[in-house]
Amino acid sequence: MKFKNLKYLLILICVESSFAQMQPFKLQDVKLTDGMFKKAQNVDLKYILELNPDKLLAPYLIDAGLPLKANRYGNWESSGLDGHIGGHYLSALAMMYASTGNVELKMRLDYMVNELALCQAKNGNGYVGGIPNGKVFWERIDKGDIDGSTFGLNNTWVPIYNIHKLFAGLRDAYEITDNQQAKQVLIGLGDWFIELIKPLSTEQIQHVLDTEHGGINETFADLYIITKDKKYLDAAKKLSHLKLLNPLLEKQDKLTGLHANTQIPKVIGFEKIATLTHNTDWEQASEYFWQSVTQTR
Repeated sequence: MKFKNLKYLLILICVESSFAQMQPFKLQDVKLTDGMFKKAQNVDLKYILELNPDKLLAPYLIDAGLPLKANRYGNWESSGLDGHIGGHYLSALAMMYASTGNVELKMRLDYMVNELALCQAKNGNGYVGGIPNGKVFWERIDKGDIDGSTFGLNNTWVPIYNIHKLFAGLRDAYEITDNQQAKQVLIGLGDWFIELIKPLSTEQIQHVLDTEHGGINETFADLYIITKDKKYLDAAKKLSHLKLLNPLLEKQDKLTGLHANTQIPKVIGFEKIATLTHNTDWEQASEYFWQSVTQTR
């Protein structure tokens, strides 16, 4: 159908959209043509291919006690936040592969997932991570030895934020590219984390969550969606930060002075959990956050 008058086309779209419901679509369903967005995608693709997977994997191999294939990158990757870019990279590879079909991206993704699986197998308990002295750090948490601040936990730089990037990268590798090995590594990592926090009280878990932790609650909600195992949904609720959630439940804006990058992933988790559990209170709290941030800030 062709329209000579844009006004009538817009009216038709508005009328039809009032009867429609938005549906998600796969990244594979959209291809960019020439233009500014295609140019940006090409720049991103060039950068992704310039990164060395073995350098990004180095922190995980170090922690697992496996021989290195390349030295790790500098800066954040060797000064306390070791390993977090590897998680981001998995997500980038998955999304860019879906958008472009570039087979080199899929080869790199499969390679990294396999190397992470080897690290996980070497650790022997489901854990895989790149944070410095990870085994000692997690043992302290498991024992309830918790000393946290906004960006540090037991003298370690945002470790749960760090490992959340791996959780998210593995999820994307599975959900976007159907890498079944990524699913198994993800489930093993999730089971390890549940065992880690099992001895902790609600108060201790909330103390851990006072340090930036990304969207760890959303990750466990995603694990529930993938497996249908309720233990992951229970973990998602436990890992929801009440210091942020409770004021939102009361329709109170207590956001001034908080780090936006830290809070937004938590609320995305609140909303996903609300949808899965039909919790209207958490849903309204998430909606209040959105309205407050976008309309009054």
